[in-house]
Amino acid sequence: MSAPDELHPGPLDPITATMSPPSKRLYIKTYGCQMNVYDSERMADVLAPLGYAMTQSPEQADLVVLNTCHIREKATEKVYSELGQIRRMKLDQAALGKTMTIAVAGCVAQAEGAEIMRRQPAVDLVVGPQAYHQLPELIARTHRAKGERLAADFAAEDKFDALPTSRNPGGVTAFLTVQEGCDKFCTFCVVPYTRGAEWSRPPEAILAEARSLAEQGVREVTLLGQNVNAYSAEGGLAALVRSLARIEGLDRIRYMTSHPRDMDEALIQAHGEIPELMPFLHLPVQSGSDRILKAMNRAHTAESYLKLIERVRQARPDIAISGDFIVGFPGERESDFEATLDLIRAVGHASAFSFKYSKRPGTPAAALPGQVDEAVKDERLARLNALLDLQQKDFNAAQVGKVLPVLFERAGRHDGQLAGRSPFLQAVHCDGPLDLIGQIVPVRIDGSAKMSLTGTRIGHEDLVNS
Repeated sequence: MSAPDELHPGPLDPITATMSPPSKRLYIKTYGCQMNVYDSERMADVLAPLGYAMTQSPEQADLVVLNTCHIREKATEKVYSELGQIRRMKLDQAALGKTMTIAVAGCVAQAEGAEIMRRQPAVDLVVGPQAYHQLPELIARTHRAKGERLAADFAAEDKFDALPTSRNPGGVTAFLTVQEGCDKFCTFCVVPYTRGAEWSRPPEAILAEARSLAEQGVREVTLLGQNVNAYSAEGGLAALVRSLARIEGLDRIRYMTSHPRDMDEALIQAHGEIPELMPFLHLPVQSGSDRILKAMNRAHTAESYLKLIERVRQARPDIAISGDFIVGFPGERESDFEATLDLIRAVGHASAFSFKYSKRPGTPAAALPGQVDEAVKDERLARLNALLDLQQKDFNAAQVGKVLPVLFERAGRHDGQLAGRSPFLQAVHCDGPLDLIGQIVPVRIDGSAKMSLTGTRIGHEDLVNS
């Protein structure tokens, strides 16, 4: 499926943990990946002691933060469009004698800080992804109309050291950043320039945050990183997962996003040995053509990727594989695209994200010859998505009749309905009381669609007789 420009377009839930009584209103709009969702949560955390409480509407906000994504040009232009609308809100507030502060955070801020200030003077401050812990100071400086307005360094350890040790997860699942940055320098990607070099949080800090989350009722954590399996503390990601699995109450562990180059044997074996590590692996390949992979600087081949998937499935035969694909990369021929379709058929995906290549200023690929026509990209993306959609529907249909442990996360859209996730990250809906939220319950799967499953809760007697 095509990944949306805004995976989480609305504001976060209100922060209700220990804070001074709210006197100011904060609106955060999050674009892009799970890393940005996590960062937005932490921005709300650092601003809560200043009296900022979340609001659902930017018109009512004293502080508006756009936490941006720079992966695609379309997403970047949406930020500028959004800023134009918020500028008008700021002028309306000023006419009433009120003040609105506008901040741009995230990867667009890192990559285009000066350009943002030039194109939209209504922006008061720009904060890169490694500096949002400085938001309270920057806001104070802005209110005093002095001090620097840009904060876009790459000292990730300073950011994490400065963040509050406690979090309000607001649910039974939570994201947990363990690694930031990227050293791979894929030719299409801006992350090495906007997030900096690979850096791993100390395991003791991660474990302390995970324990705090578990004490607040979190049952599942998703470990995040630009290259999360490049986690470099002693023992790597596998050792970290083993330590997390020993935390009482923490029953499910996931991680994303991974790079094939960093999928070591210890992590592969962990999938077969640690029950808490869910049978789901998001491992982007991007293309099935060795020629295109080389042009992308991916440092793996289609054959090596397929062998890696085979090793993972030997360790955990039921694992669900997810991936990322780019169509229309410069120089991509029909034969290259067909090689990608062949790889997809060989792997069999439970889910995937697919994109048309778009130029990112400053990346090597933007200057490559052989830029593919947009109509060709559209046609190839449609064909690729048709195959991926079929595989996802088939994977979901294969669960019908099985009993899956489902972690119920929230109430469903209909009265008496619960919504949760299977071990394979599928959305599951079934009837049940609200007190089952936060519980892992066996559910017999009765039906499937492309994006979700439906089922019936079963008890011990049903299990024995099934």
